[in-house]
Amino acid sequence: LDWIRKEKVAAGEAGGITQHVGAYSVSTDKGSVTFLDTPGHEAFTAMRARGSQVTDVVVLVVAADDRVMPQTVESIEHARAAKVPVVVAITKCDLETANTDKIRAQLAERGIEVEQWGGSTSCVDVSSKTGLGMETLLETLALETEVLDLKADKSGNAKGTVIESKVEKGRGSVATVLIQSGTLKVGDNFVTGIWAGKVRAILNESGEAIQECGPGFPCQIMGMEGAPMSGDKLIVTEDDKASKEIAGKRRMAAKERELRARQHMTLDQLYDRVKAGSYTQLNLIIKADTNGSAEAIAAELEKLGNKEVGINIVRKAVGNLNESDVMLASASDAIIIAFHILPN
Repeated sequence: LDWIRKEKVAAGEAGGITQHVGAYSVSTDKGSVTFLDTPGHEAFTAMRARGSQVTDVVVLVVAADDRVMPQTVESIEHARAAKVPVVVAITKCDLETANTDKIRAQLAERGIEVEQWGGSTSCVDVSSKTGLGMETLLETLALETEVLDLKADKSGNAKGTVIESKVEKGRGSVATVLIQSGTLKVGDNFVTGIWAGKVRAILNESGEAIQECGPGFPCQIMGMEGAPMSGDKLIVTEDDKASKEIAGKRRMAAKERELRARQHMTLDQLYDRVKAGSYTQLNLIIKADTNGSAEAIAAELEKLGNKEVGINIVRKAVGNLNESDVMLASASDAIIIAFHILPN
């Protein structure tokens, strides 16, 4: 991404602005490609949890001098869960220690069959040091959009998804939005999440003021009452009365939800409900220090299920307890069992 940004994105870019935008467009002979630079997997998980299918294609980056890491496997799982096609970029191909065949073999073990080996997944060898294969990668992504027949309508009211938002001194709430259909113009009234607003200014990824932004392009907008959440939809309304009314109703609903927020299951409540006969399935998340332990514990616990209460293992994995485990547990009313490890 740094190579693409340096070589491709407007040279007049203010230092580091794209870091905050988290999205930028690149022109190729086959059309433009917009990259979403999600910081780590947590953001990806949270955005997917909110049901925002923002990406059309996932670029899976694997280092040629290394192996397929657990994070890579996690990325593959996320892409599969979101039903998004994958293009593989094997990087660091300029190194003497690079072994691209080993990487392709390891990807095949994880169900990613690359084109060079008779599969259907595009795979490009690249180097961010020399720029090797970068043009091919960009062209592959543009070709992928033709194959997937990705089109958007420029006319009509804009719809988009918030990628990032923050409150800036002197500028108020600023959101980075990826427009998905229609064209967003300065002066448009809109609603996003629980906030209404009127577009005061639109900036492109180089921080330059523009008058409008079409589908497939990211932009920063100003003029919101508050900072929306990542993954919130942005919809342009006919007038400010409509946007304020919708936002007001959503705020009321959010308050009610907070008040009604249910307590997550504790083991005591679970025991009471099983005794009362109203609970039939125990969801578990198992984290252990080694793979063998996780497998063994899962196997033994599954045997404990009976006619009254079934055991359902939502996730079994190795490593310390992290936020994504807790998010999954709260979403699926699961109990977390940690073996020989501590929460971070």
